[in-house]
Amino acid sequence: MKLCTFEVATSLGRHRRFGAILPQGIVDMNFACAWHLARKGEVRPYALADVLVPDSLLGYLEGEQTSQGFAQASLESLGGELDAGRTPRGPNDETLVYPATSVKLRAPLPEPASVRDFYAFEEHVKKGFEKRGEPMPKEWYEIPVYYTSGRQNIIGPEEDVLWPSFTEKFDYELEIAFVIGKAGRNISAARAREHIAGFTVMNDFSARDIQRKEMRVRLGPAKGKDWCTSIGPVLVTPDEIGDPYALAMTARVNGEEWSRGNTGSIHWKFEQMIEFLSKDQTLHPGDLIGSGTVGTGCGLELDRWVKPGDVMELEIEKIGVLRNRVVKERPQ
Repeated sequence: MKLCTFEVATSLGRHRRFGAILPQGIVDMNFACAWHLARKGEVRPYALADVLVPDSLLGYLEGEQTSQGFAQASLESLGGELDAGRTPRGPNDETLVYPATSVKLRAPLPEPASVRDFYAFEEHVKKGFEKRGEPMPKEWYEIPVYYTSGRQNIIGPEEDVLWPSFTEKFDYELEIAFVIGKAGRNISAARAREHIAGFTVMNDFSARDIQRKEMRVRLGPAKGKDWCTSIGPVLVTPDEIGDPYALAMTARVNGEEWSRGNTGSIHWKFEQMIEFLSKDQTLHPGDLIGSGTVGTGCGLELDRWVKPGDVMELEIEKIGVLRNRVVKERPQ
């Protein structure tokens, strides 16, 4: 499945809802579940749907297998109607399926439970140390390192990103990210795939000059990173991704290709990240985990820098394009 958060205009203002993307359009999963339950004869379909398949992706993930089962059953039931040429409406005449052009996709997980970002692509790491005139640390090959970022500073596709006032070196970073869908502690790499809800594209915006100062005092990155991160356009479930280590990754600026890589070049696998993260620590549904930048996947490596007004397009095979424009003034 391709899961999303979409925004719809109503007479009471704009509302964000948890959705799934079908060929016929974007399904409101909470209302689809209520419709499905009503068809089965439930007398309180809305109350049950709010628990089983809530109207936010985070709420859905927190329901783990129970929510996943009801969401799948609701989609299958609705899909049968759509395939037969019928477009049902909810018990109270709610719209269940929106044309993609009538709604706006937002970050699939607008407020993750947490954000951690790894440093998992060897080519990118080596290039960074080379530029600093330092040797590649042997410790990088011993443990998969990561930092914690700001979970409330997430934007999504087609949203403008503000050029921060404290930097002269704004950079993009081409990453794949995954979201935890099943809680766990001391998870073995062999069982780690069971805990992945899906994959998305991540642009880990960086203020490189501030980051450089932070790292010189051996702390961070912090301010150089956590002021804004973009994810999207959707969260794609593992069954639809297939092999997560065979996905083409590209970055374009104003339509010109700047970066090209592949998830298969990653050194520290997603399973190893989960195993390391969960040592004596519980991972929770909604935790967002980034891979770090693929080789050649940022301006720092290329000695090229984005400017105000530039449009960044990060694309990963089977997931889609994450597009953001850099602006100097705060977007309205």
